[in-house]
Amino acid sequence: MKRLIILLYILSSFSALFAQETPKALDEVIVKEKRKTAKERGEFKRHAQSVEALTEEDLNRNNPAFIEQSLGTMAGVQVDKRTQLGGQRIVIRGYGNDQKFNNWGVKAYYNGIPLTTADGVTILDDIDFATVNNIEVIKGPAATMYGGGVGGVARFYLKPSEDKGVTLTEKAAVGSFGLFQSNTRLDIVNDSSSMFLSYGHLQSNGYRPRGNSLKNYLTYMGEFKLTKKQTVIAYISHNFSHEGVTGQISYADYYAGIDNGNAAYAKKNARNDILATRFALTHQYAFTSKISNNTSVFYSNQDFKRVAAGADESSLNPNFGLRSVFSIKGNFGANVTNDLNLGTELQQSRSLISNYRFLGTDDANPLKVQDISRGSYFKYTTNQNSFFAHNRTNFTKYDLALILGVSANHLDYKRIDLLAPLGLVAGYNKDLSFTKSFTTSVNPHIALQKTINKQIINLSYSEGYNAPTASTAFIGTINKANDDLLPEKARMFDLGVQGLVFNGKLDYQVSVFTIDIKNKLTQLSGVNPAGGTYTYFANTGNQLNKGVELSLGYLIIPGKGDGFIKKVEPFLNLSSYNFKYTDFVTRFSNAQVDYSKKQVVGVPKTKYTAGIDIVLKSGFYWNNTYNYMGEVYTDFANSNLVKSFGLFNSKIGYKHVSPKFDFDVYVAGNNLTNQVNYTFLFLGNNINDSDPGSGYPTGVATDVNPGPSKAYYFGGVNVRYKF
Repeated sequence: MKRLIILLYILSSFSALFAQETPKALDEVIVKEKRKTAKERGEFKRHAQSVEALTEEDLNRNNPAFIEQSLGTMAGVQVDKRTQLGGQRIVIRGYGNDQKFNNWGVKAYYNGIPLTTADGVTILDDIDFATVNNIEVIKGPAATMYGGGVGGVARFYLKPSEDKGVTLTEKAAVGSFGLFQSNTRLDIVNDSSSMFLSYGHLQSNGYRPRGNSLKNYLTYMGEFKLTKKQTVIAYISHNFSHEGVTGQISYADYYAGIDNGNAAYAKKNARNDILATRFALTHQYAFTSKISNNTSVFYSNQDFKRVAAGADESSLNPNFGLRSVFSIKGNFGANVTNDLNLGTELQQSRSLISNYRFLGTDDANPLKVQDISRGSYFKYTTNQNSFFAHNRTNFTKYDLALILGVSANHLDYKRIDLLAPLGLVAGYNKDLSFTKSFTTSVNPHIALQKTINKQIINLSYSEGYNAPTASTAFIGTINKANDDLLPEKARMFDLGVQGLVFNGKLDYQVSVFTIDIKNKLTQLSGVNPAGGTYTYFANTGNQLNKGVELSLGYLIIPGKGDGFIKKVEPFLNLSSYNFKYTDFVTRFSNAQVDYSKKQVVGVPKTKYTAGIDIVLKSGFYWNNTYNYMGEVYTDFANSNLVKSFGLFNSKIGYKHVSPKFDFDVYVAGNNLTNQVNYTFLFLGNNINDSDPGSGYPTGVATDVNPGPSKAYYFGGVNVRYKF
């Protein structure tokens, strides 16, 4: 709390130092400078629930490839990652960290196209974040327009240049841990079309042993105005991602700042390799001035090779579908307008996955696997369909709006066991094939929105759901479908206020919310009648998330705007949470335990980001950010408390802009105060991880993926030339 008070004092001191009377002529400048505010206000109004946005300027405050650094500055958002530049797990309002790996319960979109597959899993390793122009996060259940998901929605956008002509952009950076990045981009823009072709390369030795990264991205996007009514947008990418997986270490090593990695992962040369292809074609058509349609067809495939301490897995994961939205505008008298959106999102994933377990006891042959009868080879077909209506009625005389929405969401999947044919594999006397279809979930959204001057007040109620994935709906060890599983259901009340004061120089957003999550899905362990134990998922109870989120930003233009300081922008994003389990009964170590009233694992009570950006008229700039992550519990019993940490990042550079030639030269440092920190924790019933051959004594849990405990640096130059 002392840190927070000190930071608030510093920010207020800067405001007092530079705040002077400025003429109203500066209002137009202020509006242009605060694009983030304009974007957030528009999306806040449209979705009628808490939304935060990051512009290209925000993303460039750090290295865009470190997406956790950017997203983590938002109130209500934290990003875990298991490798240097991959394995990201987005957690929104305390939801999204329930599974051991990957994203679950939080949906992601790329230019309106789902990155989340039909089975609800999101892998971001192969996304080129250097091409992303802005990010929007919708916080809490948003099923009305985006289908399943309890935590919320993260939307990533990229777009061609708006400058007509041919533009060549080259970006290059080098830094600690052998970092080398480059991005070459060609934009071609005329009156009827705009397009770009980009090639990105990134390599690093990593800050952890054997934690190297190698990524190559090829991206094309084109927007073509066929007529005044018709536009077509094409997107194609072909990307490769390699991430070395170092594995988890013990808490003793973590606190001591020792990271020799996990020997069980080293012996297997653990890694994640992804060759991904994505394609999307969007057609926008205006039938009349009041009726329009936006339809996208999309396809993606991730050819995934995953080698961990215990298994070797290969998979092909094609995912395809359609998203279509009709927008119908109308008037009901002089003072009432209406905006109705009717849409659907249809997806199918067809995965082919082989998984073979390592023998684990033969160090002379560490890649030797067990007999094929102990492995698996499955073909999955998953369908997720959503139909939604979202209606906004504006009572313009009273600056009042009523928003009503509803969605119907359905999920089903089928798994075929390709090892099951009789006689194919000796000793494989089972068939792990199954099908499952969940009852269609209907989720409403209701909001009342009032605008007073430049203040928007929004009170909303929304529901969301999160269905179990195919991998959780079957207990392989005992060859039994997990038929008792129910989808998680969330109900959220959200009172949000977003506004501008002091002639638009101060922007704020505050939200008070409760999210009641029923039928929490938790991984448990059971006793196998044939001997040993096995893991399975069950609905273990409920969770109640109560919280307050605050975002503040202030734009200071000293004097009359003609001094050597162009602008100063301090900001603060704060999350204060009271997340508890309610009626939460689960099994741990083969015993039933009641964890009701315990704090939710992996989520701090307090998290905040404070910063200040200073830009001089000469082109020099200085960005400073302090991210504080409060202490968290990793276990349901709240016996293991992981210490808090704060990371201070700073970037200084010089930017020159002219009609023909722009360049930006910078140097930056992260974790400048050398804080011990983590990027990923095993939580809940996933704790006490211990792999054979890890190098740790028997009984010592390895649950921590540490971040770089010492300061690290990078610098670069961005050059843009317009022909």
